[in-house]
Amino acid sequence: MIRRAYNWAFTHFISHSNPEDAHHWGLGAISMAGRFAPTRGLMRATLGYLDPTHCPTRVVGGVEVPLMLGQRRLPSRLGLAAGMDKDAQAVLGMSALGYAFVEIGTVTPHPQPGNDAPRLWRLMEERGLRNRMGFNNAGADAAADKLRELRATPAGRRAIVGANIGKNKVTSEQDAPADYEYCAKALAKWVDFVVVNVSSPNTPGLRDLQSVDHLRPILQAARRGCEAGAPDRAMPLFVKIAPDLADEDIVAIVELTKELGLAGVVATNTTINHDLGEGGVSGAPLLPRAIEVVSLVAHHLNDDQILIGTGGISSPQDALRMIGAGADLVEAFSAFIFEGPSWPGEVSRALQHA
Repeated sequence: MIRRAYNWAFTHFISHSNPEDAHHWGLGAISMAGRFAPTRGLMRATLGYLDPTHCPTRVVGGVEVPLMLGQRRLPSRLGLAAGMDKDAQAVLGMSALGYAFVEIGTVTPHPQPGNDAPRLWRLMEERGLRNRMGFNNAGADAAADKLRELRATPAGRRAIVGANIGKNKVTSEQDAPADYEYCAKALAKWVDFVVVNVSSPNTPGLRDLQSVDHLRPILQAARRGCEAGAPDRAMPLFVKIAPDLADEDIVAIVELTKELGLAGVVATNTTINHDLGEGGVSGAPLLPRAIEVVSLVAHHLNDDQILIGTGGISSPQDALRMIGAGADLVEAFSAFIFEGPSWPGEVSRALQHA
């Protein structure tokens, strides 16, 4: 019933609204509902219920072990991809809807407004989105304040949260490592994992940082930031890569993650392999290439590393295809816009048994 009601509302009203305005309205509603225990509990009971007796596992060194992100055991394999909740406003609401973990961001050291509007478009026939947002966010210090507030409550401490970090638009290539170190240090105390984003197409020159020579000092700086911000634990550190890289460049990045002892890889970001204008495309059009990249990364990662697959997942079957290609976890964002609030719980429950 909830799915049908949302589909009707999306077709007749939401799809005709400004996409960015609709994003803010929807995120605000989820944030508000998540703040209060009664509404949060109702969301969990009706939409996001996960069976605590069916937590997923993975095989490491031939042994079946619980599926963990750092010190946290995951109740399912589905997380919210970065880009939806940039400033950690709706973590509790998203968790109540059935996401096993929430990746906030992308967060930059200093606040920035992002690119000029219009900068977000729905691709209705393709069931995707095109965005050129440009890392609009309130900055690392503001995000840390939000996360500190979140962790001050029992419900907030139970949530599994990661931070996706990037550099400010005005930061030079030479100074980029310092931006990543600052963000990691500011946020590490309050999160369960950190993702280095060098793959958004909407910050000039950012994707150039995916070359191994540029990426190495950035990952080393992010590691220093994690160690300074959370000296009491080993912070899982990931790097998020673009789907448009050549296969040999993807393999080189994977080898670097092994050399530096990273927790794993997030594959993939949005694609610029389209003729629709500026920005990256996410959603269903991305799925075939995302699965190819996930399969390639999985073939080269160590089995104790974690692969988070994202890009184009629209159904439990899509998620299972990505897991079959080698992903340990999956993330989604665009399908949530098209399918509505019942979608995360439906997919998460299907993946509890995968």
